Amino acid sequence: MYYPLSQITTNLYTNGGEFTILKTNQPYSGYYWKNSKGQYFTGKTPQDTPVEELIKTKINQNLNNNEVLTYAKYASNYESFTYNALQNVSQESLLLPSYSLTLPIQNDYQLGIFTRYFCKKSNEIIYLEINKDTYTKIIQKSPDILWQLYQPFNIPWQLTGDKEQVYITNRNIVELTMKQQKLPQFDLYLKKDYIKYY
Repeated sequence: MYYPLSQITTNLYTNGGEFTILKTNQPYSGYYWKNSKGQYFTGKTPQDTPVEELIKTKINQNLNNNEVLTYAKYASNYESFTYNALQNVSQESLLLPSYSLTLPIQNDYQLGIFTRYFCKKSNEIIYLEINKDTYTKIIQKSPDILWQLYQPFNIPWQLTGDKEQVYITNRNIVELTMKQQKLPQFDLYLKKDYIKYY
C-alpha cells in the first residue's frame, strides 16, 4: 500500500480505548497511522504488515440521561469520553483540559515577559492553550483531571522591547521548545504569531 508522505501521518500511538479493528471488532492498542481521508490503519507506516483498518470506538448506546448530561458537561471530545468509559472512571470526578486564554496583566508588561501554558494530546498533534491551574493539575497528576492523555508544557513569552527583537526571541523560544519536547507543528498552532500581546 503506497501513499505520498504528504497524505499520511505516521508513528501515532494509542494506549487503547480509542480504536477497534474493523474486521474483528477487537479493541486495538499500539502504533497506527492515518491518511488524508481520515482513515486509520495499524502499524507505524503503510509499509508495516499486516495492515488492518481501524475504526473509532463507539460510545456505549445504553447511557441514561444523567450519563449523557455528564458527557456533555465534562467531555470536550469523543475520544476522552470513550477512554473514561472503558477505564470505568466516574465522569463526575474527572475533568478534561480545555482552552483557556491567559492574558498578560500590567505587571507582566512592566516585567516585559509572562508565561503561557499549553498541553498536547499525547497520541495526536492537538494542542490547547490552558491556564496555570489546569497546567499545575496535569503536572501534579491530579485525580480530578484526565492528565494521562496530555503532555503539559509552558513557554516564557516576551511582551516588550524592539518589535523585531520580540518576534525573533519568541520564535526562537518556540522552535527550541518544539525541538526539546518533541512538539511537531506547535508553531502552526500559534499561527507563527510571535508578536501576540506586543
